[in-house]
Amino acid sequence: MAERPNPDALLAEVRHDAERSSRGRLTIFFGAAAGVGKTYAMLEAARFEREEGRDVVAGIVETHGRYDTGALLLGLDVLPRRQAQHEGVKLEELDLDAALARRPGLLLVDELAHTNAPGSRHEKRWQDIEELLASGLDVYTTLNVQHLESQNDVVAEITHVTVRETVPDAVFEGADDIRLIDLPIDELLERLREGKVYVPEQAELARESFFREGNLIALRELALRLTAQRVDAQMRAYRKKHGIDRPWPAAERVLVCVSPSPSSARVIRGARRLAADLHADLLAAHVDVPGSLRLTAADRRRLADHLRLAQSLGAETVTLSGPCSADEVSRFARARDVSRIVVGKPTHARWRDRLRPPFLDQLVRLSDGIDVHVLTGEGAPERRTAARRRAGGRALPLRGLAAASAIVAATTLGASLLFPGGRLADLVMLYLLAIVLVSLRWGLGPSIVAAALSVALLDFFFIAPYHTFAIGDVRHVATFSVLLLVAVVISGLTRRVRVQMDTARASEIRTASLYALSRALASAKTTREVADAGAKHVHDVFGASACVLVPDPDRTHLAPQATGRGWSFDLDEKELAVAEWTHEHGHVAGAGTDTLPAAAGTYVPLEASSSRVGVLAIRRPHGRGPDREQRQHLEAFARQIASALERTWLADRAQRAQLQLETEQLRSALLSSVSHDLRAPLSLITGTATALLTTELEAPVRKELVETILAEGERLRRRVRNLLDMTRLDAGAVEVDRDWHGVDDAVGPALERTARVLGPRPVTTDVPADLPLVPYDPVLVQQVLVHLLENVAKHTPAGSPVHVSARRSGDGVEIIVADRGPGLAPGEERRVFEKFYRGESRRGGGAGLGLAICKGIVDAHGGRIWATGRDGHGAAFHFTLPIERTPPALDAAPARRGESTAHA
Repeated sequence: MAERPNPDALLAEVRHDAERSSRGRLTIFFGAAAGVGKTYAMLEAARFEREEGRDVVAGIVETHGRYDTGALLLGLDVLPRRQAQHEGVKLEELDLDAALARRPGLLLVDELAHTNAPGSRHEKRWQDIEELLASGLDVYTTLNVQHLESQNDVVAEITHVTVRETVPDAVFEGADDIRLIDLPIDELLERLREGKVYVPEQAELARESFFREGNLIALRELALRLTAQRVDAQMRAYRKKHGIDRPWPAAERVLVCVSPSPSSARVIRGARRLAADLHADLLAAHVDVPGSLRLTAADRRRLADHLRLAQSLGAETVTLSGPCSADEVSRFARARDVSRIVVGKPTHARWRDRLRPPFLDQLVRLSDGIDVHVLTGEGAPERRTAARRRAGGRALPLRGLAAASAIVAATTLGASLLFPGGRLADLVMLYLLAIVLVSLRWGLGPSIVAAALSVALLDFFFIAPYHTFAIGDVRHVATFSVLLLVAVVISGLTRRVRVQMDTARASEIRTASLYALSRALASAKTTREVADAGAKHVHDVFGASACVLVPDPDRTHLAPQATGRGWSFDLDEKELAVAEWTHEHGHVAGAGTDTLPAAAGTYVPLEASSSRVGVLAIRRPHGRGPDREQRQHLEAFARQIASALERTWLADRAQRAQLQLETEQLRSALLSSVSHDLRAPLSLITGTATALLTTELEAPVRKELVETILAEGERLRRRVRNLLDMTRLDAGAVEVDRDWHGVDDAVGPALERTARVLGPRPVTTDVPADLPLVPYDPVLVQQVLVHLLENVAKHTPAGSPVHVSARRSGDGVEIIVADRGPGLAPGEERRVFEKFYRGESRRGGGAGLGLAICKGIVDAHGGRIWATGRDGHGAAFHFTLPIERTPPALDAAPARRGESTAHA
């Protein structure tokens, strides 16, 4: 009976088809190396499409000076290329906007892995193609195998050349059609010698490095293998789409079933020989059924050894879970297109096949279209010895037998007291209750013994003739038989429920431990916090000391994290060497493994999505390594810890990138500002001084030029002073010399220093006489007021009023400089205090440091500074100076209220 389709899967398929229908088709002409004829084949296919009536346009095609390739372009519409300049070099790129505007039926875009010129819309050409496909355009393109991201390190190991331009595998896998362009290696080398791949000078260099015969053979194998995998994936997708469960024997795959049986090792080796003879992939599977929890420690160790053996023989090992082994194996075999299943010959007694369907019979019936091979395990003597060992290991526990006998005896005594001469049905129900109790507590064996004793005692004490095992009524034989049968069935069902309960409990414990670990890791912000949380949870769950090792900043050695804790342990040089090996090779090593088993600890690589980020080390008491189930649980912990470490590293990298970006922006702004603000006064000073030296001028003109030099010199002095002040503030080198002063002690001198800058602007002040003395550095606070007043002069028109006031505010004094200029744009209230920020209106120039210096000085005094808009128009700048202790008495003085000073 066919399985019902999954509604979610159907909905996802419908959505996928809808997205594909609105998206253009991508065809990749795929090859092993340059010169195999990808561009030539693409142009030939394009000309065929043009003859079929399609609108074909060449977006960008690189002929590399090959005459025969360039000839195929004749007659095709060619888009003009976009011109780009980079460091004085003229570059030609695909004109993406022109292609989108032209909207041909088929667009040719050569070299999928190409990097675009700086300043282009996208960094990579494959991103241009993604935009073209999203707009509904069909695209032909070309790609070499060495440009695939997943093959980058493999190609580097083969050719000793690191390819910088790569394409994500998702682009390759998402292509609608992959056309392999293959060429024998001898012909490719001949084309290289003839200059049909590169010009002679480049061809000679290529032959000595990348285009060696061994390199080309390996690259060709990679290209063929990837294409075959692509075809295999298409076949599986087709079968899934059309609901075909029966595997197609397009390629041989062998699946061997692994069990704790001693004969399983020989079966695994036989399956490996079969796979080698067929040139097939080998898979090894074990099924965790509910009864697996009852395996002895020896069986668990043997099963782990068998799985390691299969892995060492090159098999892909998987562990399945389910109530029925045959169902899970057959389902997995169909999903992976397995053509042959290898199992071991049954070694158990024949009578067990009468009680339950044997695994082999079930598998043969379920393996529709898949060959099942049955291999002989160990020899007969060894098989009998192993069977005796397993039987001995499963001997009935004496405590269970004694308890079953005691409960049945107590039931007999109770029945004789409660139901003397009672009905048979009541007695049977009472004995069934006793059997259920025994089954719940001690399992199947003692419950069967309890059932047999119940029948015997029921006959002996309650069935006439009494106190004998003779049966006077033949009908009681049926009653006893039914009682025994029901008792056995109930015992079996109770045992199954207990096994399922134990399985659910174990699964719940694993899930709860993973959930607790994920919560702890989610709150960890740094590498050390992640290592602490991971090691602590490993210690709590596995009862072992744990430690996380991560690469040092130079990524040359592993550095232990979270050492010195109650759950961690120190590693000596030998243990560190094992950890280094695990990190380098990506395999579990140490105690309980086949690699460096003499180590005191077990070391698990921390594999994240992008790289290997460290090693998890555990050390169990007495040097024992984890068993198979613990290994799986530990690897799940390792994956969680690796993901958390990767997250913290990515966050650190993003933070460093943001800091670097801000530093670069600050540096650029500083260079731009300094170059402009220093060059302008220097140019004026130089030009004016040159005029004074080389030209005879009248006295008034000479005076005016000298005043210009003086003004520009003063302007230059202010710029340099601001830069030095900002540098001192950033370095924390500003010393605040606080003393008690009145506010007018800073306002008056600041107005005098800025009188020339403010010009004709009328200035009013409002400083009440009853303001207390304030502890501040008069030089620095005067500088704050000078910068604020200079800022007013830069950004307000001549003749606009300026108002300086002070007032008591909380535990300090607030000073306000207000103007009636154009005011601040929305959102600028905070940004005006950033370094090198000049605002939307750059009227008056300046380096954008004045207000930043004000903020640094006010912060050094413990106050705060902010800007607000004024009713109507204009801006007001406020800053506070705190009074942290009781000020001294202030002698009466005339108020500076309402004074008006006009600067002509």
